[in-house]
Amino acid sequence: MTYDRLVCANCASPVSEGRCPVCRASRERMQQDGIFGGLTPAALIALLVALIAVAVLAHEMATA
Repeated sequence: MTYDRLVCANCASPVSEGRCPVCRASRERMQQDGIFGGLTPAALIALLVALIAVAVLAHEMATA
């Protein structure tokens, strides 16, 4: 989940705005998760399936 959709339980504002210390800490932690931190498990599975499909097609083209 991305932090732009989260609502802070402490101040009831969007976490992306960083109005309170809790929001700022959560926003900082989520930004440090890296490039795959915001992806859902379904998106990661879809990415893996796509990479496998590309590998299989490349192998098929190399042997044909």
